[in-house]
Amino acid sequence: MNFLAHLALSPADDDARLGSLLGDFVKGPLGGRYPGPVGEAIVLHRRIDSFTDAHPCVVASRARVGPGHRRYAGIMIDLYYDHFLARRWNELHDEPLAAFSARIYALLARRHAELPERLQYIAPRMAARDWFGSYAEVDNIGRALEGIGRRLRRGNGLIGADVDLRRDYAGFESDFAAFYPEVRRFAAQAPLP
Repeated sequence: MNFLAHLALSPADDDARLGSLLGDFVKGPLGGRYPGPVGEAIVLHRRIDSFTDAHPCVVASRARVGPGHRRYAGIMIDLYYDHFLARRWNELHDEPLAAFSARIYALLARRHAELPERLQYIAPRMAARDWFGSYAEVDNIGRALEGIGRRLRRGNGLIGADVDLRRDYAGFESDFAAFYPEVRRFAAQAPLP
């Protein structure tokens, strides 16, 4: 799951939402660095990632990725699923995506000093370019993947990674539609530390 899905699956308070994003930026044992709801949300983020990686629908989606991009299939599926979540947001959530996104961007601005350095750099760009709303368009998923690819050590293996999504859009969408209710249930029932 990528940023939007982790935020959507998070408990609805600011600390938990912040922690759900920090899960992608905080590595290794927490060791008391993030006590309370922020730390609990980081742990939940990690549990959701483990559940996601092993889920048969996600495994099926990874298999849909062509051989040229297969090494990066996990990254691609994370963003593909955020695309489908953004497209179907109004069916799956009560609050409009624009309002939800604005609240998250405001939270990141208010708590900027608490963010890891890389997220401090990214957060203003998220808001300025409305990353969450932009995920609804396949072209923007392609641009997001290329941006991630620029940070890879072995060159940008994500150039053109949206071609797989376009080639088997219905298959990926079907995988997401079967998976999302299950990850939602998992997130709601996952025991916190």
